[in-house]
Amino acid sequence: MDTLGRIRDGWLNRLLTLMPGAQAETAYAVGRGGMLLLQGAASVVNWSPDTALTLSPQAERLLAEILHDDPLFRNAAEEAVLLSQGASEIGADGTTDIMTAVQDSRPARPDAIARFAAERLRGQTRIAAFSLTGFDTHANQARGLRKALARLAETITTLHDRLGRTWDSTAVVAITEFGRTARLNGSGATDHGTAGAMLLAGGALRGGRVIAGWPGLREADLYQRRDLRPTRDLRADLAWIIRGLFGTDIAALERVVFQGLEMGADAGLIL
Repeated sequence: MDTLGRIRDGWLNRLLTLMPGAQAETAYAVGRGGMLLLQGAASVVNWSPDTALTLSPQAERLLAEILHDDPLFRNAAEEAVLLSQGASEIGADGTTDIMTAVQDSRPARPDAIARFAAERLRGQTRIAAFSLTGFDTHANQARGLRKALARLAETITTLHDRLGRTWDSTAVVAITEFGRTARLNGSGATDHGTAGAMLLAGGALRGGRVIAGWPGLREADLYQRRDLRPTRDLRADLAWIIRGLFGTDIAALERVVFQGLEMGADAGLIL
């Protein structure tokens, strides 16, 4: 938190500070854009499927010699080489073009991101965070949302198929940073609103349910007469998921991970 009281780190990064033995590879921020929820004091590995680094064995040894006495750049170089090698292994079967040209202008493919995340989660990694675009629909929402939901479905399916047995102990959480208005605008879409939805998947979850205190869509039921009224704090559900997966202390979840949160009753999301 800075001098003005603003929180400058992400809740997943704060969680990492509470995890015994957490290292950089415990959590991955995947994709081209910065993942604010993983920014903070704890070390996190960043990887993008559209950035390539190819070094010969001789170049790797030369780089190690040059940076040997500089721990900051030495560790950064070792991480970059490691990520490059790992990404090459993922694409070895030729089924997907994981690594493309440096500074490729094309958006990162969701299946490439999901394959990489699954590869890491089958190893020592416990957290992988990435973002899918296309949900900020201000025009022609019916068409745009259909494509975005298809990408989300493909991503979850890829994670399921690639994680193997690890899927049984995995929780996939799809959340948005803002909701949408209850009514369409003049362009056949919705604008930024208050309440939204959270989609959960994974073998660690007690699924097949919709958990909500449905407020209704009558004008009197809307928040400020324009938005779906929020009835739950998604941070509480996230906290109980973390509690079930990692055994994190409730007091630490309320005071450190989600500062000022009151978790309330457990909705029983984790098996």
